[in-house]
Amino acid sequence: MSFWTKLGISGPGPLIDWEITPAATYGLFECRGDMTKVRSRAERYYYFYIDNWQQPATLCLMERGMRHARVLARVAAPQELIDSAVAEQGWACKEQNYSINRPLRQWLEERVLADKDLQLVLPATVEEPSWLAPATGLPGPDAPLPELSRVVLRSRPAFIREEEINDLVLAHNFFESRINPSGNFSKYLIDNLDNRTVSEQVTGLVWQRAGSGLLSHRKALAWCAERNKARFGNRDTWRLPTIEEALSLLTPEKNETGFYLHPCFSAEQGYILTGDRRKPGGHWFVDFRQATLFWAAGTTFGGGFVRLCADS
Repeated sequence: MSFWTKLGISGPGPLIDWEITPAATYGLFECRGDMTKVRSRAERYYYFYIDNWQQPATLCLMERGMRHARVLARVAAPQELIDSAVAEQGWACKEQNYSINRPLRQWLEERVLADKDLQLVLPATVEEPSWLAPATGLPGPDAPLPELSRVVLRSRPAFIREEEINDLVLAHNFFESRINPSGNFSKYLIDNLDNRTVSEQVTGLVWQRAGSGLLSHRKALAWCAERNKARFGNRDTWRLPTIEEALSLLTPEKNETGFYLHPCFSAEQGYILTGDRRKPGGHWFVDFRQATLFWAAGTTFGGGFVRLCADS
């Protein structure tokens, strides 16, 4: 077996583009793309980059095209090589993705692309990660409810400007570690006893406990449609949450996995894509590890993870 056949690509495999950097991908592939380099939507480019969203940072292989992004694999490179490449570059752009350096390239060429250490190559999947749902410790659907004040959050996706974000966070006293570190939105979760979903009684929302792998915005919508067609959790009204809906999950204290979330939720989704877009461009995300709201391109670097919600 070769490196490429392990990833499901037949033949000798495509060439790695060692010159593409994460910082350059927006100009190359977004909007209409850089037509001097990318001549059609069918073309695909392959490059390695370092994902520093969560610690420890990981080495990934990206398949990229005009408005197309897919993480093909993660490579278990020596952590000291990965960390050294990050340290060389200092604080990267807000999207926390770094270029590889010469020592990492040399290691890849000698160990992985030469097909010597293929056990270090972990092909990615866009399906739900294999996650065993632990007991939630939450009351079940038949348990009596305390007296609660219902809050109706915006459910329709919208274009949101950066200057609107502070007011949006403060309006419902959402906890956001930079904008409102003293915030604490009240919530009351119920275990639906299906090992898949929980219901939040203040907002009236049902949530996936796990979610997807990395997806572009376009593929996230398709992934959502597939769950609705299959009636995941006996529902067909799943959607990407709005900023407010996603922020409503944040808790002021970290759980044992290091996320600002109730521990009933999977730790596979470190940050999620919302249904809201940034005006003038980009998509809004909520980071559960940092308890922050940020924007990024919806296709660059594989987009984001997805955790769907639905009205109860």
